[in-house]
Amino acid sequence: MHPIEDLTKEHGPIKLMLRILERINEKIVNGEPIATADLNDGVTFIKEFADKCHHGKEEALLFPAMKKNNIRKEIELIDILVAEHAEGRGYVKNIVEAISQKGDNLKNFAEVFVDNSKKYITLLDQHIDKENVILFPEANASLSEAQLKELASGFENVEKNIIGEKRHEELYGIVHKLKATYL
Repeated sequence: MHPIEDLTKEHGPIKLMLRILERINEKIVNGEPIATADLNDGVTFIKEFADKCHHGKEEALLFPAMKKNNIRKEIELIDILVAEHAEGRGYVKNIVEAISQKGDNLKNFAEVFVDNSKKYITLLDQHIDKENVILFPEANASLSEAQLKELASGFENVEKNIIGEKRHEELYGIVHKLKATYL
């Protein structure tokens, strides 16, 4: 698959997870019980698919390839996107901590989880829009066929050796299981 199309396609399940998080937040705010296993599954998907796989491909492969072209507006946008990845990781860290304390203080769990997941949702929705509307079209326009081929090979390596050959599909399974439960 074309590497930029691959990244664009990955936004679909990430956005689906964001919608699931919104629904989980509604349930938490309404005092409805949420299975801790579901929360952990959501975090697993976010950490492994959205961050390790998707953001990992961008940070290790796409962004350096684009920076080599030394186009100032691309470099500035990439710096913003990398900062947003780090910001998102901070929200996820807080979400994980909230889940780990869920049994001890349900009120604190609810406040911290909902606050951080709302911030994460807003950040990622805007982040994905920047990538889809600005970054990915710029990548398609500025990267050579050789660079795109190299990216495709690198993405395949990430899928096989960093994520694991079958793990991608397992992560899709997690998000679809959560969709069936919450949407």
